[in-house]
Amino acid sequence: MISLFEAMFYGTREARREERMHISKAEVEVRYAETDQMGVVYHANYLIWMEVGRTKLIQDLGFSYAGMEEQGIISPVIDLEISYKKPMRYGETATVHTWIEEYNGIKSVYGYEIYSPSGDLAVQAKSSHVCVNKDTFRPVKFKKMFPEWHEAYEKAKK
Repeated sequence: MISLFEAMFYGTREARREERMHISKAEVEVRYAETDQMGVVYHANYLIWMEVGRTKLIQDLGFSYAGMEEQGIISPVIDLEISYKKPMRYGETATVHTWIEEYNGIKSVYGYEIYSPSGDLAVQAKSSHVCVNKDTFRPVKFKKMFPEWHEAYEKAKK
């Protein structure tokens, strides 16, 4: 939690981050089937929502996962960090914020924050991905294979 002075002087963490990079926002309605016996969203469903956020970010930048896959390239998750802060429930609408946390031309790390309708942070996460050949699973240089996409990622992460 930041102090009132820090908020006035520096702004919120989200506002500072939005000044530096492109943040995509996607809304997801919580469906009954996504909840567990306790009436809250089952933990694994947040991973699906992160995929929705990633797909939206890529679309916002003018590209598509499907287009990449048509060229025989896929982008598997190689690492995942997730922290559950507050439960989401059936009937609520989650807002998934997604951005490029790190990018080096080979590996992409996406950052996520999922918010409740009241603006509470429900989930904070990162997922790391590399591009590989669909048939061999050998890594490919994203920068070389998709130069326009690479350029867009470089601009979006700043």
